[in-house]
Amino acid sequence: MAQTHYFQPAVYHTAIGSHEPVLHIEPGDTVETSTVDSGGVDKDGNRATPGGNPQTGPFSIDGAEPGDVLAVRFDRILPNRPWARTSALVAPSVVDPQFVSELPSERGRGRWDIDLERWTATLAEPETALGRLNIPLDPMLGCFGVAPPRGQAISCATSGAYGGNMDYRGFRQGVTVYLPVFVPGALFHLGDGHATQGDGEITGTGTEISMDVTFTAWIHRKQRPIAWPRAEDDHSIMTAGNARPLDQALQHATTELLKWLDEDYGLDYRAASLLVGQCLRYDVGNVFDPAYTMVAKLDKGLVAPFRRTQ
Repeated sequence: MAQTHYFQPAVYHTAIGSHEPVLHIEPGDTVETSTVDSGGVDKDGNRATPGGNPQTGPFSIDGAEPGDVLAVRFDRILPNRPWARTSALVAPSVVDPQFVSELPSERGRGRWDIDLERWTATLAEPETALGRLNIPLDPMLGCFGVAPPRGQAISCATSGAYGGNMDYRGFRQGVTVYLPVFVPGALFHLGDGHATQGDGEITGTGTEISMDVTFTAWIHRKQRPIAWPRAEDDHSIMTAGNARPLDQALQHATTELLKWLDEDYGLDYRAASLLVGQCLRYDVGNVFDPAYTMVAKLDKGLVAPFRRTQ
């Protein structure tokens, strides 16, 4: 029978790897936990751990084996303090090289007031022509993943086939993500909460904040392993490619989506090409981190009639 576990983290990791699991859970179990922000600051404003996108976990999903697929549904992603911070300058890599010299020399910091009742983020600092800019909250997790293969421990600054620092604003509450399993137990990590974020994370941050997170995990066994993260919500199916340059990330995401359409929807590559050629949408996860993230997505309404029974 599925259980709900309440886990309060005391140790965090700034690399995703085969660390000793903090909790063993069974497939179908739910975990209620929390994360610190990307700088290691907790809900009380205390620095609980060094910065660098510290991750809560890892959680071992007992029975998961290499070649399996780990499914994780984000049941709740909720900011748990009344302020967040951002960078206050776009990254030099997202503008023309000759324009970089016109930007301010200091990166700067922004501070935002978070109001959960009004569901808003309001700019508090610095003083600019924006005044007290007010925007709606859209909480998401910037970094999560499973332990990579071959005993690797990979910095939470970047991403790969295992997940990692993808900074995609679509990884929000209600999404189910699918990750390839490389080690026994999968060893799932999560962290780097953003109360809001624009596409591309082009300033190098979202509104960085600590979170209360609830997730449910299970083993999703398939005839063939997946190569890159997949996800779905009520509206779309999505695949994420992580690489640099950006066109390689796009290639990974597109290839993974074509494979998904073939395996689970019975659409061979001719049929899938006809569909994606007219209906595919691309989202930019991030263009700031060492590996960029591109997401390929399709409306569920288009593919639902072809869905094979699992």
